[in-house]
Amino acid sequence: MSDMNLVVVGAAGRMGQTLIRTIAATPGVKLAGAVERKGAAQLGRDAGELAGVGNLGIAITDDPLSVFAKADGVLDFTLPAATVEFAGYAAQARIAHIIGTTGCSDADDASIAAAARHATIVKSGNMSLGVNLLAVLVEQAARALDAGDFDIEVLEMHHRSKVDAPSGTALMLGAAAARGREVALAEQSVRVRDGVTGPRQQGTIGFATLRGGSVIGEHSVILAGSSERIVLSHHAEDRSLFAKGAITAALWARDRKPGLYSMRDVLGLN
Repeated sequence: MSDMNLVVVGAAGRMGQTLIRTIAATPGVKLAGAVERKGAAQLGRDAGELAGVGNLGIAITDDPLSVFAKADGVLDFTLPAATVEFAGYAAQARIAHIIGTTGCSDADDASIAAAARHATIVKSGNMSLGVNLLAVLVEQAARALDAGDFDIEVLEMHHRSKVDAPSGTALMLGAAAARGREVALAEQSVRVRDGVTGPRQQGTIGFATLRGGSVIGEHSVILAGSSERIVLSHHAEDRSLFAKGAITAALWARDRKPGLYSMRDVLGLN
């Protein structure tokens, strides 16, 4: 089979450059396009040179549809509004759309689901293979340990520039715990504690968010009992792990029928 042609959107950002470097180092895929927002200073520059892998002959453009039309898939770690727009373009081009964007609203998710009628979309709060395995373990632990005996807290830390909280990964892990407990996360989650809050409500799933420095991503799910604690954790040490997961998802999605999938589908964990 020929190499899979991939477009990177948000190509000038930290994650975009990581994706470009990872594509260049991965057999079976090649960079077919690089997209940035209108007015970006990097427009017209060679995407490979910007990412530090040498000239690839791919100029960064602000015209996504033209490059989507020549590609097999798009890798997207941008912002919700941009991701919704790219999902529409991917649907028009009938290509795979791999979404690592976090912070999407219910309306954004509805638009992405509508685009999945015509595009093969893999969307995950975290593209790391290890984090997605962690989510399965969290679900199993939450199912096995009774809510009356064990409280669940999700703790996460990211770099100072991250704009959404809790992180998409923290919410994914909270959703896994909720599935294990057979409850709705929206009805059981506690996102903020301040002042005199009273005792912890049984069965709730708490979130704590830390921001600072250059931390790429640290997540822990704590199951706290009266005399013991179980801590399930994942520490991201390099952004390339997210890029590798996204490329794995793209190769899995190639030639698969349109629909909305998750990394659990990619890994065969569903």
